[in-house]
Amino acid sequence: MAVAPRFAAHILGSAAHPIHSLEIYLDYVCPFSAKLFKRVYNDVKPIIDAKYPNKVQIIFRQQVQPWHPSSTLTHEAALAVERVNPSSFWKYSAALFENQVDYFDVNVVNETRNATYKRLSALAAPLGVDEQQVYKLLTIPDKPVDGAYNSGNQVTNDLKLHVKAARLVGVHVSPTVIFDGIVENSISSGWEVAQWEEWLTKNVV
Repeated sequence: MAVAPRFAAHILGSAAHPIHSLEIYLDYVCPFSAKLFKRVYNDVKPIIDAKYPNKVQIIFRQQVQPWHPSSTLTHEAALAVERVNPSSFWKYSAALFENQVDYFDVNVVNETRNATYKRLSALAAPLGVDEQQVYKLLTIPDKPVDGAYNSGNQVTNDLKLHVKAARLVGVHVSPTVIFDGIVENSISSGWEVAQWEEWLTKNVV
């Protein structure tokens, strides 16, 4: 599936005309998503760059898991960072996964939604992203806007598009990997580097 130009930062790397696409559907508060992200980001991408230059395009797909309420907030934060500084999207995603426990249910249940957004915005600051701009995109007004009581924030519509995209291909669980348009159930979040190398050898033309 194509990536809209406004979300181009979701593509890792700069392959202009890749032969293959590796789409990873991830939830920022899912421990298994964290394992897969770290493996792909830290280990698999360098292998692809070295052995299969310009052949594989890696795409991050937002997979919100609504039974974890903070999942929505973390994904909104990533989209806000992409708006403010697209080049920091993958680094911010790495920071979210590294600190995901901070946004698990027990660590957000006693704070307001905007307080969680405040922490998520601050997480972007060490990356050189303006946290105030991020927070401005995320904050929810505490009074009706033009008579609307449920207007969301400035990235709500962006998130809707990502949720629609996941529903279109029937993705339910995180993580899910789609290779060249087909769900690749053999790939596990627990794979070691050697297993990825073997799979790439078999599947990349």
